[in-house]
Amino acid sequence: MAQSLVITLIQPAIIWEDKAANLTQYSRLIEDIKEKKEVVILPEMFSTGFSMAPERLAESMDGDTVQWMAATAAKHRIILTGSLIIEDEGKYYNRLIWMQPDGRHYHYDKRHLFGYSQEDQHYQAGAKKLIVQVKGWKICPLVCYDLRFPVWARNVGGEYDVLLYVANWPQRRSLAWKTLLQARAIENQAYCIGVNRVGEDGAGIVYSGDSAVFDPLGNALLAPVTEAGVYTITLEKEPLLEARSHFPFLKDADQFVLL
Repeated sequence: MAQSLVITLIQPAIIWEDKAANLTQYSRLIEDIKEKKEVVILPEMFSTGFSMAPERLAESMDGDTVQWMAATAAKHRIILTGSLIIEDEGKYYNRLIWMQPDGRHYHYDKRHLFGYSQEDQHYQAGAKKLIVQVKGWKICPLVCYDLRFPVWARNVGGEYDVLLYVANWPQRRSLAWKTLLQARAIENQAYCIGVNRVGEDGAGIVYSGDSAVFDPLGNALLAPVTEAGVYTITLEKEPLLEARSHFPFLKDADQFVLL
């Protein structure tokens, strides 16, 4: 029998460019989770908010925030993920870290940089997707603006079971966020998870959250939520396998190589 997977979404009001305060907030929220914890997801740039000041805020892969992720994952025996500002070999990245409880970690650098906010002027784009595995589940984590580009997320050959987006997605474009999350689930015959933030950032941008989980048929397992909080949901493998068996659409998809 396929194993279930417990996913916890943390939708915070990020404190603008205050790493210590944000990490303290997350430590408390994770400590207070009473349900079973397996994979805990934080939003994009969870320690700072969506800042265009990497020269001042970037950390190395040995920095305080990555060390906090490692310590927190080990303490609670969880996988912890989210993106933060990283400097690597003199370049700045909006980097998602996938931290395992044994200290091993993987990363994905955001490919599609948000030119509207000049993210492309401050950060280096990534070039490789990441597929991670846990309990027999294959998960593809992506970051915010990547959501608008379905070719990059295409589930070629059913290479993943869960598509995950961490984001700082503004309230004024919330319709696009909710619509595209549902569409990515349907077209890729995968669970699709979106983890966003609430509140207002230092640039005066307002966020309504709308973190959500959709099943492979596009049904909302967690309808978009607008309150800051912690939301836990269990994914089951059988509905995924059944959907793909009854509707084998993935085999009819176009074959391509993205350069």
